[in-house]
Amino acid sequence: MYSFKGMVGLVTGGASGLGRATVERLIQNGASAVILDLPSSDGPALAASLGDRCAFAPADVTSEADVQSAVSLAREKFGKLDLAVNCAGIAVAVKTYNFKKDLPHSLEDFQRVIMVNIAGTFNVIRLAVGEMGKNEPDADGHRGCIINTASVAAFDGQVGQAAYSASKGGIVGMTLPIARDLAPMGIRVITIAPGLFSTPLLAGLPEKVRSFLARQVPFPSRLGDPAEFAHLVTSLAENPMINGEVIRLDGAIRMQP
Repeated sequence: MYSFKGMVGLVTGGASGLGRATVERLIQNGASAVILDLPSSDGPALAASLGDRCAFAPADVTSEADVQSAVSLAREKFGKLDLAVNCAGIAVAVKTYNFKKDLPHSLEDFQRVIMVNIAGTFNVIRLAVGEMGKNEPDADGHRGCIINTASVAAFDGQVGQAAYSASKGGIVGMTLPIARDLAPMGIRVITIAPGLFSTPLLAGLPEKVRSFLARQVPFPSRLGDPAEFAHLVTSLAENPMINGEVIRLDGAIRMQP
């Protein structure tokens, strides 16, 4: 078991939703955290409210320079990087072809979702592990851990989710090969596939729609709490045998078309 006291984590999308809950839990458990989020996010205020063990790095996950400076900030401020959690992501809901309007899905929208969700996640992984590789290995040879966020949409994509499902399926698909790539360095790679969670993404929906969605979850029949996602992140980081795996966190939901 690993103790979080003294660990250093980098969390993308860390200013809201699943990322924010993860940052808060890391700090509560004695770790330090760098919030990587857009300059327009609540990152600066959140970092200030969490104290000395938290820092904000304004960054776009698709930018090499931005992510590199966030990784450098972790080293400069806290001395190392042990954990990177990828929570940044975007979504669009558009059918492949709108036959009423004779309009195909915008290629630009599709590419943007793929770029942020797959390329952005990979960009953070490839740069974060360079820093993790400098860590002294423990008795097990363990140097660090990467935790990605996919979605149940990777497996049960609904109508209008071609871009989103493809992007989350890409994260699922690269989990094992990257875990294999990094195994010699003692860096683990794991992906969480959340179901319906109470995040800003869902908060914008009418209450009626939210309660309808909550009833679709077999048990517990409610939306997931971001704190439950954060709990799984810390459990995975603490358990050295979990590697190259995708874990659904969804109350047994299987999305209908």
